Amino acid sequence: MLNIYDLYKKMESNKILLSFKGAITSELLTSILQIVETRMEELEDPAKERKKVFNVLVEILQNLYHHIDDFDVQGTPEELNNIKSSIFMISRMPNEYQIVTGNYLLSENVHKLQSRIDHVNSLDKDELKRFYKETLNNGEISVKGGGGLGFIDIARKSGQKLEYNFIKTDDKYSFFTLIVKVEKINKDI
Repeated sequence: MLNIYDLYKKMESNKILLSFKGAITSELLTSILQIVETRMEELEDPAKERKKVFNVLVEILQNLYHHIDDFDVQGTPEELNNIKSSIFMISRMPNEYQIVTGNYLLSENVHKLQSRIDHVNSLDKDELKRFYKETLNNGEISVKGGGGLGFIDIARKSGQKLEYNFIKTDDKYSFFTLIVKVEKINKDI
């Protein structure tokens, strides 16, 4: 039997403000953003810090919503739901906020995504700004409607390198984890 108190204590010790697992919808995005904004106001974080975290969060969640792979999965509704599910958590640590997402993707897309993130991580602040402008001016719009700016924008707004991991779950799918850290202005929780 699941011990919910143990889960509660684990979430408390990891300073998790919000966690969610399931299908990401536009309505859910709005709700998550409202909840996080309210929680940060309750915690009386400086307005500049709240804005920075909120802007990064918007980019991350939009990226997750718009770019989760469309899977042609045969199987039970439960299997389909698991593959199309995502996980999201935001933690408020003493020195930073951590935003963690996880979702399935087709393993054939891992190399391209890893190369893109590695390239973004290789750039300094000025290079990121130039790359952002180049990508914006490039004018290419993906099938999903994006211009390839998501990870660039997340790195620019967070001011940090993007941490990630891919776990191959079977012959067809991998699980992608993204961790974005936003340094706190006021470092005393």
